[in-house]
Amino acid sequence: MVVCIAEKPSVARDIAKVLGATQARDGYMEGNGYQVTWTFGHLCTLKEPHDYTDQWKAWALTRLPMIPPRFGIKLIADKGVEKQFKTIESLFQKADEIVNCGDAGQEGELIQRWVMQKAQVKCPVKRLWISSLTEESIREGFKTLKDQSEYQSLYEAGLSRAIGDWLLGMNATRLYTLKYGRNRQVLSIGRVQTPTLALIVKRYQEIQNFKPEAYWVLSTVYRDTTFTATKGKYGSVEEGQKDLQSVEGKEFTVTGIETKKGKEAPPKLYDLTSLQVECNKKYNLSAEQTLQTIQSLYEKKYTTYPRVDTTYLSDDIYPKCPDILAKLTNYAELTAPMAGKKLPKSKKVFDNSKVTDHHAIIPTGVVPQNLSFAEQQVYDEVCRHFIAVFYPDCVFSTTTVLGKVEEVEFKTSGKQILEPGWREVIKPVKQEKGQKEENQENEEGGKKEEVEEKTLPIFAKGEHGPHQPQLAEKWTTPPKPYTEATLLRAMETAGKLVDDESLREVMKENGIGRPSTRAAIIETLFKRNYIKKVRKSLEPTPTGIELIGLIHEDLLKSAELTGIWEKKLREIEQHKYDTQQFLEELKQMVIDIVTTVMNPDSIIGKPCPLCGKGTIIKGRTAYGCSEWKTGCTWRRPF
Repeated sequence: MVVCIAEKPSVARDIAKVLGATQARDGYMEGNGYQVTWTFGHLCTLKEPHDYTDQWKAWALTRLPMIPPRFGIKLIADKGVEKQFKTIESLFQKADEIVNCGDAGQEGELIQRWVMQKAQVKCPVKRLWISSLTEESIREGFKTLKDQSEYQSLYEAGLSRAIGDWLLGMNATRLYTLKYGRNRQVLSIGRVQTPTLALIVKRYQEIQNFKPEAYWVLSTVYRDTTFTATKGKYGSVEEGQKDLQSVEGKEFTVTGIETKKGKEAPPKLYDLTSLQVECNKKYNLSAEQTLQTIQSLYEKKYTTYPRVDTTYLSDDIYPKCPDILAKLTNYAELTAPMAGKKLPKSKKVFDNSKVTDHHAIIPTGVVPQNLSFAEQQVYDEVCRHFIAVFYPDCVFSTTTVLGKVEEVEFKTSGKQILEPGWREVIKPVKQEKGQKEENQENEEGGKKEEVEEKTLPIFAKGEHGPHQPQLAEKWTTPPKPYTEATLLRAMETAGKLVDDESLREVMKENGIGRPSTRAAIIETLFKRNYIKKVRKSLEPTPTGIELIGLIHEDLLKSAELTGIWEKKLREIEQHKYDTQQFLEELKQMVIDIVTTVMNPDSIIGKPCPLCGKGTIIKGRTAYGCSEWKTGCTWRRPF
């Protein structure tokens, strides 16, 4: 008998239907030589401190650090879990072969491996690896089952992540609660949670401490068109008034006209983070709501596997694309121009080197029915982006008009769409004026130089005439608070501001958290009352601010360092980094943190945990790396 185990009952039913296992039993389906059972997500978890020794039951500084000689797992204490595990265990003991049908990702691998370990599986195990739950995909997947040993590095990466979270979370939480909690509350600290909270607190404090400064901008209106002085900001009103007086009463002369054609490629396909960002911006869906919605669409067979961090498709998907487009009947008007034609194959879309376990999120071609409003919104985003990548580039012209009054030069620019191309599929979202201005500011509070989509009047070089100049007083603005969209982007790039799509792709390997876990991290910060939402903005609570203020060790709140750990976990998955070395590094880090909090001077002279080149020194007000002058960013001494 072949026993298949899926991650949840609904997925098990889909698999059982394809395999012909149609007889319902208590906790599994049976038929045609198969038994198909399921977990409910995690049935097992790492043991808690008191499971290893009674000495770790009571919280005490003298018992830290807690580092088990060997980590173990246990069943989650729940009657439903215990009952289902007994069913699974019984099936496994009689099985000739097991097929791991868990979600095709790191977490899915870990969930099922732990259950098999707990059940002490002895028979051969195969792995089903699919990117959608359509019947065709499931059938193809069972024709190409792989030996589970081929996914050993994926399991080791998941196990290393879980152990790392346990080591840091258990020890640092007890350490800071006992040292600084004043018997009032538990100070929860996590490997990804704390650096994320630190990002929000830092931004909030930058806003609170911001001192606005006045500046002045000289502009003039000529032929109902606003031109701005090319000098930019004036630092004093006197300087601005001097130029204003020099241009008043004089004629405006057009000195130059330059028109350039440009092309804009279609936006990339969605990975999970970019989908969450867009749905937060457009529909105000939280990261968790978007994840739940796209997961539901995947389980209903309408879209492919969602927990992905690539925006590319593998070459083997290209032959399937015409059929998928043809089946998107609700978008027939948009897909009609491509019917019967060979689809373009761009390296910006199809690139095997950018795809590992899964490709970008795309529709499966199954026609959806009875979607909720949120599902309609998310499904529409996925479909339109998939269609758009096969459309031509958008062609536009940018016109820049230069003018002059006396010695003061002015400029205006306008952008005109000549051939909409993919913009026929993805229309720009209309925004209120205030929202538009907010979105044009980057995360550091500075204005982006964007050319507005507008058609300028026809000007001629040398023409001249009257104009209406004015000098406007403006004030510098503080950085914008994080929204879920901008926080997700910051987590993706380890806290660095990156607008360029290509550069963001490169930096993903150093992001904090995984695409599938970032939403849960944000939700955890809400649940623990560390952050709150004010309209769309995320702000730290007094508790969150206090917690970050208590943490003096940058190891615990550095987004950059957490990003480096994430990179190592990915390298474990890719056979490029040794699992044991990673765990030893984490254990030593926990020892150093405990030692430092208990006795700060004890770390002086030890290697820098970030760059590894320098040693820890004592600055005037902070510990730091001796190599900070050459670029190491670990707690620079001031």
